[in-house]
This record gives sequence, C-alpha cells and structure tokens, in this order.
Amino acid sequence: MRRALAVVLSIFFAASLVSAQEKPAAPPPAQAPAPPAAKAEDVASPDAIIAALYDVISGPVGQKRDWDRFRSLFAPGARLIPTGRNPQTGEFRAVTLDPEGYITRSSAFLERDGFSEKEIARRSERFGNIVHAFSTYEGRRAADPAPFVRGINSIQLFSDGTRWWIVTVFWQAESPETPLPKEFLPAK
Repeated sequence: MRRALAVVLSIFFAASLVSAQEKPAAPPPAQAPAPPAAKAEDVASPDAIIAALYDVISGPVGQKRDWDRFRSLFAPGARLIPTGRNPQTGEFRAVTLDPEGYITRSSAFLERDGFSEKEIARRSERFGNIVHAFSTYEGRRAADPAPFVRGINSIQLFSDGTRWWIVTVFWQAESPETPLPKEFLPAK
C-alpha cells in the first residue's frame, strides 16, 4: 500500500513540474515611471503637500489641471482609493487607483463642471518619517454656492529625508448613514 501511495505521489509531483514548466513565466511587474520633479514648496512639509493636493485638483470650469504637478506629489506605487456604496447593489466598495487611473477617471469631470475641494479640519499623527492625516474636506462644483459633498480623506505621507511623498489617499464621502463625527469637523 505504501509503495502504491509513493508511486501515485511521484507521478503527481512529476506532472506538477511538467505543468509548471509548460506555462510561460509571468512578466515582471511594470515599473511606474519616475514622477516629475516637484516644486520644493509643495513637498517641504506635511502641511505643504496636503495643501498642494487640494490646490492641484481644484479649479474653475474649463481649467485644465496641472497633472504633472499632481503626479509629482505621489510616491512610486502610490494609491488613491475612493470608497462608497455601489448604487446597483447597495454594498460598500473600494476602488483602487494609481495616480494615472485617478487622472483618467476624474480629469473630464473636474474640468467640465469646475470643482474645488478644500480642507476644513484635520487630525494628524506622526511617527518618525510617517504621517497619517484625517483631512475633512468639502467639495463644490462651480454652479453650486454650497458644498455638494463632504467627507474624510485618510492621507498617508512619507518623508525620505529630502521631501514628503503621498503614499495613499483613501476617502469616503459623508452620507445619511455615515455623517461626519463632530471631532472631525472644525471647532466652533
């Protein structure tokens, strides 16, 4: 019985090796191009890079955004992750984008409708070269006198000793089910 089991396992192992050799090797992951050089004042501090992030996506109707400036803020491999309820299924979802994916997804809307987003409150924590900021925002379209959206950007930053980089922007808009807690709103 042991001999039969050994033969079966040997055949299975040999077949696995042959099968693995027949499959072409996966290509190595593509390396993202290096980001453009950043303005020194945009990346000098956590405050500066967060202000630059909000500034670069904001503008009036018809204004093209400075996407090279946007790219310059992000570390290689950085992610932008909007979350929210799927209107078809009602389930919550997260969509993971790199800076290029965000540009592709958002540039037409930002330019067509005019859009400005500003930080209205922030809570940050820092340890060494990393910062986590809960940045409460409000967004306006050019045609709207009042904000049409508020929420929280969870922003992770990294300093390489020379400059600050955005590693992740992970956000969720306020909704009736998830109102902004008072501790994340401006002090009155």
